[in-house]
Amino acid sequence: MAYVAGNRTSTVSFGTRITEMGAHAVEAYRNWRVYRNTLNELSDMSAREMADLGINPTMIRRIALEAAYGKTA
Repeated sequence: MAYVAGNRTSTVSFGTRITEMGAHAVEAYRNWRVYRNTLNELSDMSAREMADLGINPTMIRRIALEAAYGKTA
C-alpha cells in the first residue's frame, strides 16, 4: 500500500495573508458598488436618453460589468 504525505510550507506569514485577503475583499466590494451604481443609473434613464447615448436597454448589464470589472459578459 502506498500513500503520499506532504507538508506545505509558506514563506508568507499568516498576518500578511490575512491582510491580503482583507485588501481583496475591499477591492471586490468597491468593484461591486461601481457595478450596482452604473446599473442603477442606466436603468433609471428613459428610452430617449439611452437612445441619445446609443445604448440599447439590453446593453445595460454588459456596460455595468465593463465599467466595474473591465470585461464583458
